Amino acid sequence: MDRSHFYSPQAGRRIEAPRHAEARFGIGDVVRHKLFDFRGVVFDVDPVFANSEDWYEAIPKELRPRRDQPFYHLLAENEDSSYVAYVSQQNLLEDSEGGPIGHPSVDELFDDFADGRYRLRRSLTH
Repeated sequence: MDRSHFYSPQAGRRIEAPRHAEARFGIGDVVRHKLFDFRGVVFDVDPVFANSEDWYEAIPKELRPRRDQPFYHLLAENEDSSYVAYVSQQNLLEDSEGGPIGHPSVDELFDDFADGRYRLRRSLTH
């Protein structure tokens, strides 16, 4: 399999990943967690798990996701708070609410919200 590498600040090391990964969601998509009651907007995608081993080991073994799938960085919210989440593809669904996210950092990264998704600020695109 054709492989590539990228540096992950969260993991503090280079991560080996397939050159092509099948990400179900893209930057700006609004998603919901399958198991926990929160939703968020995708602001980055890792082709495979690229966080720290401590983070991974802190997940109960019976809930621990596979490493060989895309992981998403989310500006997330629940009824109580806003935060940044790191979630495996297997634990995400399209958001059925269809409304915007109330996270305070949304305006720093995104412009418009239309048709259930955000558009990345033009100044942040290549």
